[in-house]
Amino acid sequence: MNFKIFLPILAIGFVLGCGKSDSDTTDGTTVKSVSTDSEKAKFKVALLTPGPVSDSGWSALAYDGLQSIKTDMGATVDNKESSGTKIADDMRTYARQGYNVVFGHGFEYNEPAIKVAKDFPNTVFVSSSGGATAKNVGAFRFDLEEGFYLAGYMAAMMSKTGTIGSVSVANFPSIVSTLKAFEAGAKAAKPSIVVLAPVYFGVEGDVAKAKNATEQVISQKADFVIHQANAAAQGVFDACKEHNVYAFGSNANQNDNPAGDVIASAIIVTKTPFKELADAVKKKTYVGTIGEYAMSNDAIDFVINPKLQDKVPADVQQKIKDLAADIKSGKLKVPKDKF
Repeated sequence: MNFKIFLPILAIGFVLGCGKSDSDTTDGTTVKSVSTDSEKAKFKVALLTPGPVSDSGWSALAYDGLQSIKTDMGATVDNKESSGTKIADDMRTYARQGYNVVFGHGFEYNEPAIKVAKDFPNTVFVSSSGGATAKNVGAFRFDLEEGFYLAGYMAAMMSKTGTIGSVSVANFPSIVSTLKAFEAGAKAAKPSIVVLAPVYFGVEGDVAKAKNATEQVISQKADFVIHQANAAAQGVFDACKEHNVYAFGSNANQNDNPAGDVIASAIIVTKTPFKELADAVKKKTYVGTIGEYAMSNDAIDFVINPKLQDKVPADVQQKIKDLAADIKSGKLKVPKDKF
């Protein structure tokens, strides 16, 4: 045997063997990966959203949280749109790539996380909303109901037609709960107010369907409309502008929307919750749980559009300010569903 040839081949085989690891998962696949010590040392965080992170709303606010993790913690981050049957596959892909945390931004990500997590104990899966947990699965509970309650109160006080309404992409439990809070706030302000049944348009990102749904609400004499339309919110704002009624922004601050008809916004502030959770994972202290974030810890806000502030009577502005203070202190408990 020519040992001059054999020894280099043996050395190459040894190096490749040390860098390679295989593992099986319950979905019947074998994960093969080659990783270096420097790659293993990186803290990696991924985000799955139902719509584009450019939506200036629901997905955008989660992206802000992700970017705060990148900036303040030096993490490697990635994000993609994911819905339906793709959710579980995308979660597995990120876990196989060594991501430490996979955020799924919505109620619909909770159940897939539970199913996938058992195969990847070294990855933490977190959904924005949802009630199921495991050792490496948790959820955020953003009490956006508090902001929607204030929107309902303000709408009822200002409505000239005595009718207000809402438009949403789907009847997820987390969305339904916010719309119930909107109605509760309206009824607290004016028991006689008519709060129309929500109109669900059913297609994520479909601006035309959102606009059509809003026109259905306006045709029933609503002069204030709140939404949970995610990436299709522009359809809501455009319809309101055309019919000279006011809209409320939701999830992110949408007061600057070009339509110019967003009277106020019910806002989720994600940066602190996202960073707190990522920090716990990095320190290996995270245990699957449901974290609750509300006005009391500055994660929820309600902001009247400064450009339209002169349209809001002074007594209404003061009342909203007082109610917000009562909610933050715990004096006023806003109703919310359990899910």
